[in-house]
Amino acid sequence: MPQERASQLRAVPGATPEERAALGRAARKRVPRSSHGAYEPPADRPDPLALLEAQSANRVRELIPIRYGRMTESPFRFYRGAAAVMASDLARTPVSGIRAQLCGDAHLMNFRLLASPERHLLFDINDFDETLPGPWEWDVKRLAASLVIAARANGFTDKERARIVRATVRSYRESMIRFADMRNLDVWYAKTDEDRLKAMAADSLPARGRRRVAGVTAKARTRDSLQAFAKLTEVSGGQVRIAPDPPLVVPIADLLPDAERRATEKQFRKLLRGYGRSLPSDRRSLLTDFQAVDMARKVVGVGSVGTRCWIFLLLGRDGGDPLFLQAKEADSSVLAPYAGASAYRNQGERVVAGQRLMQAAGDIFLGWERVEGFDGKRRDFYVRQLRDWKGVVEPELMVPRGMGAFGELCGTTLARAHARSGDRIAIAAYLGHGDTFDRALETFAERYADQNERDHRALVDAVAAGRLPAAGAGAGAGGK
Repeated sequence: MPQERASQLRAVPGATPEERAALGRAARKRVPRSSHGAYEPPADRPDPLALLEAQSANRVRELIPIRYGRMTESPFRFYRGAAAVMASDLARTPVSGIRAQLCGDAHLMNFRLLASPERHLLFDINDFDETLPGPWEWDVKRLAASLVIAARANGFTDKERARIVRATVRSYRESMIRFADMRNLDVWYAKTDEDRLKAMAADSLPARGRRRVAGVTAKARTRDSLQAFAKLTEVSGGQVRIAPDPPLVVPIADLLPDAERRATEKQFRKLLRGYGRSLPSDRRSLLTDFQAVDMARKVVGVGSVGTRCWIFLLLGRDGGDPLFLQAKEADSSVLAPYAGASAYRNQGERVVAGQRLMQAAGDIFLGWERVEGFDGKRRDFYVRQLRDWKGVVEPELMVPRGMGAFGELCGTTLARAHARSGDRIAIAAYLGHGDTFDRALETFAERYADQNERDHRALVDAVAAGRLPAAGAGAGAGGK
């Protein structure tokens, strides 16, 4: 198995750059770069639907049909929800043995605009539910395959898809080479901000594409707690409350009978107090200036549907000073069976630690907590702001040139995230200056897109046959 072959090839402390580069070049002989183009489902490949059902077993039962409903909509929607399926498949692919902190679900829609604590817009990875140390190739392959799947949905030609994947992987490779030559602190401070994003758009996109980038950045600035407050709340009995939108948003008062509701509210107030202890002291002090006034269960994402996710409305100075926090259940990473268990006992802390390591700047309210006894079981959660200047791409609106430019941006961003934790010099030396790895992933991405289409068809057939339940997707399927 690749995970057994993946010896820890990180340089020993004090190794010189030359020794680290030699480590990467030596890995080429053991695992040629061209070998990464291989993908052929083995005869004993696990049933993808069984993997999805195993995930669903620990989730909120009445929400599972929404998950399957969203995943049946298209091969790309299926792919977004099938990180566990691809993790199983990636575990059988070649790996160089060089590890880094992985996103674990690095498809193209998990790259977006985010706010820094200094209120600057940054482009970065957004989703870390599956983060774990592992082979760096796995993230790159998931990104590359997602671009092919999205490009097929848009009707792009074979040549157009090939150019998009090669541009993305080349961007990753060349960025890693650039990071390998940088000082440690310079790598840590590297980021893609709004000014750089607009400059890249000016260099690579036509006028329509530049206008679209400007529109996305402007819209991102409106997506904050005030916007969520206006959209998600109502006044009831003279009190501000979260407005019901079942089954996607269900206030706790509508979800549970009084006795159970009071017990659950008590557990969640305990969660908020405990979570505050995971924050730095200054942000913990800021949190105490807010008071929780309501909470609701919320359905988020595609693959995340069915996990226990709650939103909390907190008010500060007065009724016009809202803060929305989201507490999302964290289970073991889908990578864990293949890359090794997390070093963190609390899965919420695993998510937070991975996010802090990989992101250039993070949410000031990002933290974690474990609740004993909630819902009859011990559950781990991570907490963050519900909305904080998030700008989301719409791949179905992209033309080939725009998707290629977006892929390049994602490649650079992923390389920077990996360079912060992995041996960037060894990875760069393994990749080299030629395009062997780029072309290999072009082949892999097409082959895996074929596999994803077969898996999507299997899910559609299972739903039609009554094996799996599916409900209407509803609104809000794009968010996390």
